[in-house]
Amino acid sequence: MFHNIPSSILERLAHLEAVDSRDRQDGTPKAQRLRQIPPETGRFLALLAASAPAGQVLEIGASGGYSSLWLTLACKERGDQLITFEVDPNKVRLANETFAIAGVSEMVQVIQDDARNQLGKFQAVAFCFLDVEKDLYPPCYELVVPNLVPGGIFVADNVISHQDQLQDFLQSAMSDARVDALIVPIGKGLLVCRKPVRL
Repeated sequence: MFHNIPSSILERLAHLEAVDSRDRQDGTPKAQRLRQIPPETGRFLALLAASAPAGQVLEIGASGGYSSLWLTLACKERGDQLITFEVDPNKVRLANETFAIAGVSEMVQVIQDDARNQLGKFQAVAFCFLDVEKDLYPPCYELVVPNLVPGGIFVADNVISHQDQLQDFLQSAMSDARVDALIVPIGKGLLVCRKPVRL
């Protein structure tokens, strides 16, 4: 999966990494920044998504499409489409530009809406990556986890960098009998939850 990444994807990943780095240093307002994952997190997500069971592949928080590109590598291997949610119209435009330039538009469905309005429609979730404002983590978790297929995986970003803000959410997820969960110290910290095949 990582040995033959098309140059169009690699070049767009590099472009978004440069934009993200610049925005973090030049005083760009937080809401306008891409605030995307680091490359090592992208690779880890792609591995997890590629190994997830059959079902829908979701992303909550597309931003400029950086993490989405990593997930399309998994979707290509799976023969699936990525469904990604983004509420900011400017970031939706940027994400669509990313997918067009990278040549993966046919593999991605971008839904411009608050994901909470849509998640209940997805009843067979194999993989879901969550990276949005932290107050939205608990409701999004509760909308996705009941619809995970057996063996399905739910991942939330920033759980080490924002541990104080997410403390109650993390305690709830780690004690949730519906999933096996652990915190993985990759990037800014990932909560990885998997629905057991047999409960």
